[in-house]
Order: sequence, then C-alpha cells, then structure tokens
Amino acid sequence: MNADKSPLGEDWQVWRARLEEIDFHPSRRLGQNFLLDPNLLNAIARDAEVGPGDRVIEIGTGLGFLTRALLATGAEVTSIEVDRRLHELLAHELGDVERLKLVRADALSGKHSLSPEFIAAAGVGELWHLVGNLPYAISGPLLAECACAPNPPSSMTVLVQKEMAERVGATVHESSWGVLGLRVQMSYSVRQLRTVGGAHFRPRPRVESGLIRLERRSDAPSPEVMARVVSLTASLFSRRRQVVRRVLGDLMGDRESALALLEELEIPADTRVQALNEREWLLLARARPWGSEENSDLGL
Repeated sequence: MNADKSPLGEDWQVWRARLEEIDFHPSRRLGQNFLLDPNLLNAIARDAEVGPGDRVIEIGTGLGFLTRALLATGAEVTSIEVDRRLHELLAHELGDVERLKLVRADALSGKHSLSPEFIAAAGVGELWHLVGNLPYAISGPLLAECACAPNPPSSMTVLVQKEMAERVGATVHESSWGVLGLRVQMSYSVRQLRTVGGAHFRPRPRVESGLIRLERRSDAPSPEVMARVVSLTASLFSRRRQVVRRVLGDLMGDRESALALLEELEIPADTRVQALNEREWLLLARARPWGSEENSDLGL
C-alpha cells in the first residue's frame, strides 16, 4: 500500500491542502501524527471488539479516520478532540452522522484527573470502551486515570508510543516496571497486539508505536481501594530502590510499627519497594487508609 493514501482513497497531499486552508499545522507538542493506513485503522477497530450497541469514547478525533472505522462496526462513538480547527473540520464533515457525537475538549483536567467532558461522556454505571491513537504526552496519565475512574472502561484499545506500551505491560522484575504498569495491571489484563512503524503516519514520528489492549479484570479492586493504591504508590515509589521497612517506617512515623505491619501481612521487610508485587501492594493499601492528605507530600 502507498503510505500516502488515506482511508478515503485520497492522497495525503489533498488532506494537507485542506489543513493548510484552515491554517493548521500538526503540533508535535499535541502529538498530532495522523494514522493513514486503512488496514491498520480497521485492525484497531476490530481489535477493540466493539459492535452494535456498544459505547465507545475515542480520544483524538484527528481527521476522523479511526472514527469512521469505529462507526463501521455499528458502535456508538463519542470522539473527543482538543484542537479547535480539527474539531470544526470534522464537525463540518461528520456532524450529521448517526451514532457519532463530536466533543471539543481535553481528555484530562490537569495531569491527575479526567476532564468534566470526559467524565460526562463515560456516564454513570454504563459500560463503555476507550479507543484511540493517543498522544504520548497524555497516554500514561490518561490510562492511569481511566483505570482508577469511578466508572472505568470495560476495555481500552490504544495506540501509544512503543516505550509507553512496554511500560504499561511490564512485569515487576523488568526495567520498564513502575507506577503506571502497577496501577493499570491492578484492574486490567494487558495484551501487546502489534508494533506500528512511523511510515504509517503523517507527519512521520521518529519512534515506533505499539497497539495494546487492556481488558477489565473480574477481580479488579473497588475505586475506593484503588484510591488507596494511588496514594500509597505515590508515597513509596519516590524511594523505589530502598527497602520497604524503612520507607514505610518513615511514612508511618514509627519503624517498629511498620515492621510489625509487614510481619502481619507476611511481606518480607527487606523487599525493595520496586520489587513489591501486586498482591503485596493490595495488602498494604487495604491495611491503612492511605488516602489521607498528610501523605500527599511524599509524591512522585
């Protein structure tokens, strides 16, 4: 396939001319790299495993190529785009399409919370799925916040930079392991689906991307427990190479009490923070109400 062909059978030059008409130039800061390969776009929609009656939130409408592929599955799509010019372009082209709602907004409100528009789109107690070609700058915070949301997605099928995909799916003994992988894997199983080279995008990024699928686990902790996990990991992971008895002792203000708690939970006291596994984090999170404000000054 010619990498300059769009899903609509038009040259990228045609789309670029349209963008120039509205004085739009892709922003590296916003991660505006448009995926053009129709086979990959259809594969993402297929890997999302959505169909008629399913609710999808797409992050980053862009030029609407993935949006069209998702609509072709029969799903109901709410697509969120932060860029005003792209939003207006797509509203003109797709504004009358059934089963599609275009929202101009940022997905995040700051680094550690979902935006009100995103929360409204997710609804309360309704099943939904996250799909998108995510900008690097927001992909980690977005996945972490969605995993801990009061109404989290049933699945997340997202294209992110390859490094980010590795961080999300890393195991405890890998160098990519960290807070992001821990928080996401507490609630989701992670599958690495495929690597996507830069030649499939315009403008062409300098790095490879990875498509990952996250499926909600049946044993996922409650939002209340996840809030404790978030607070605890923010406090302890800043000293990830130190042993847990020392870091926990400083957090509690009493190393003897910390040692007693670790013995009670059957967690080896000389374990380094970065080597704690998911079960041990859950035990610690459930042992104390770590969400209190006095612990917030030990953040990442």
